[in-house]
Amino acid sequence: MSAEFEMGQLMVILTVLFILAFSASAVFKRFGIPGLIGEILIGVLVAAQIGDWSVMEFLGIVRPVPGDPDSGNFYWNAIEILAQLGVVFLLFTVGLETKVKELTSVGRTALLVAVLGVILPFIAGYAVIMMWDGNLYHAMFMGAAMVATSVGITAQVIKDLNLMSASESRIIIGAAVIDDVLGLIVLTMVAGMARTGSIEIINVTGIIVISSLFVILLIVFCAKGVPRIAEKITAAIKRKEAEGRERKLKGILFPIALIVCLVLSSFAAQIGLAMIVGAFLAGMIFAEHAEEHGLIKKTNAITIFLLPFFFVYVGLHIDTESFTSELLLLAAVVIVLAMITKYVGCGAGTILGDRERKSSAHIVGIGMIPRGEVGIIVATLGVAITVNGSAAMSADLFAVVVMMSVVTTIIAPFMFSRVFRKKYGKGPAA
Repeated sequence: MSAEFEMGQLMVILTVLFILAFSASAVFKRFGIPGLIGEILIGVLVAAQIGDWSVMEFLGIVRPVPGDPDSGNFYWNAIEILAQLGVVFLLFTVGLETKVKELTSVGRTALLVAVLGVILPFIAGYAVIMMWDGNLYHAMFMGAAMVATSVGITAQVIKDLNLMSASESRIIIGAAVIDDVLGLIVLTMVAGMARTGSIEIINVTGIIVISSLFVILLIVFCAKGVPRIAEKITAAIKRKEAEGRERKLKGILFPIALIVCLVLSSFAAQIGLAMIVGAFLAGMIFAEHAEEHGLIKKTNAITIFLLPFFFVYVGLHIDTESFTSELLLLAAVVIVLAMITKYVGCGAGTILGDRERKSSAHIVGIGMIPRGEVGIIVATLGVAITVNGSAAMSADLFAVVVMMSVVTTIIAPFMFSRVFRKKYGKGPAA
């Protein structure tokens, strides 16, 4: 197959998926339902088997076999890349709208939300699989998959409602950053035990130190370093105004911001964190002057194209043929536990962090429910690790995790938008 032919077919696939996603989003929004739910359902429908035929097969997209990521074809990999870029730019935009003072003001609450939102789901996931098949490694990976939170889903709902300035939004975003660090630690411990039979203390300690330093140093830089740099830029702009050249200086800030976003996203991935953590922190660096220089508007133009592929990509993971009645029962139990434990844990963290925010507990608890692609990534790692001749996570349990990730991603935004609207209406700028 020639590269030219592959690119031509890819353009057809992207056109079809984008039109379907855009149309579904518009229909769902018409009825007051978050548009991203329609985009995810389009992914589910495209992947669904109708007899011996499916839209995904017709388009030539080959989904990888669990445990063998290389088995997916060129088109699947292209969609995955666009999906990951979409969520990276979404969180970069969220960072542009989040000033460091606002985030640190809810730091204690966000920490408690993240910690309790990790502990309860892990215990629940571990317990239900130990009762199901008694396999220690299956149970640990299920617990690790249930720990995950996909902040991209909630962030999109918050942006659609124009409520980034709400205290609950800051708590959720802050907790999601901490949640990613904690989730990485849990995953490292579980994967280490599966590979060696014991927890690798050195690796876990190294990850805790490196990831924590990365987040803390960038937040300190946003608080202390950025204002000083901004003063120098402002002074330079004033000098250029006298020469009539300030527009050129303002125009260069956007490409610089994009470079910082890509660099920090890449660095976050290199140390094992999700790229979205780096993207979010990169956005915070420019948050104080994002509106003034039109950075949010310019970034939104990129996100509008890329983000629908992320939600379609989540839906494409559902394999309807893999579910038996017994497995569907287990999936239902796991989904209910995944939602309850995040809701209770994160809601309790909100109340413990600040008792004056009791009314926020309901919103924060629901906002942390979506697992999205993060839970699927954890399950994929579990399938790839072999313990005593078998996978650390079976193919059946992989299907359950995918179902849990997609269903929580579909249900949570609908609930979240309703409780947010109930308290705030449609947002301060509506």
